[in-house]
Amino acid sequence: MAEFVTVDRGVAEGVAVLRIARPPMNLIDLQVALEVQAAAEQIAADPAIAAVVVYGDERVFSAGDEMAELARFGPEQAQAVVADLQAALSSLAKVPQPTVAAISGYALGAGLELALGADRRIIGDNVKLGLPQIKAGLIPVAGIRRLSLLVGPSHAKDLVYSGRFVDAKEAAKIGLVDEVVAPDDVFQAALRWARQFAGSPALALAAAKRVFEAGTHGHDRARTEWVALFGTEDQQVGTRSYLADGPGSARFVGR
Repeated sequence: MAEFVTVDRGVAEGVAVLRIARPPMNLIDLQVALEVQAAAEQIAADPAIAAVVVYGDERVFSAGDEMAELARFGPEQAQAVVADLQAALSSLAKVPQPTVAAISGYALGAGLELALGADRRIIGDNVKLGLPQIKAGLIPVAGIRRLSLLVGPSHAKDLVYSGRFVDAKEAAKIGLVDEVVAPDDVFQAALRWARQFAGSPALALAAAKRVFEAGTHGHDRARTEWVALFGTEDQQVGTRSYLADGPGSARFVGR
């Protein structure tokens, strides 16, 4: 039974909310990270879920790493947990459904690393984001590559090397986030984005996500995924419906 992470399927049809609740600041230790990973795997296996909102609460998404835990680690303990921690903080990218991080207050350190694995990031206009691990003599274990792909190497190096925070305006300017809204609208804005995928072709969306995740090998992966979709009912339904009635008229079955 998870202590700090829940999955709520009752918010809107086809949408699950993966919620982190470790008050007061939703700091991420190894247990929280592994609970997020377990929740992500649970969501990935549920065909009734079309999209996912990742959320903390109205005050804070996550203020970062649990430094009290990291301060106790020596080299042996770090070696023992690093692969699991990296995989857990990257787990949103493995979810086949579209994911959106709804960010209030702060997304720092491991919290921002987790959000970088989502397909979209929506923040309040008072939010602070950053990867301050360098100020603890550490580096982000899961976020450097994703950050670099998202904002470019120059901005990524600035943020990682300095450990500084960025505000909503700068985050939007450099492409770190996709949408900035009023603080009270963060969750609803994320929910609106997620709800559009109810009834969408789940297999095609999952294939597209795998191509994006393939990075530099995405061009080759796209060929494989494209061909595989021709064995699905959704492709048959979708192409025939598109031909007969235009886009947006198909009723997909998820097979």
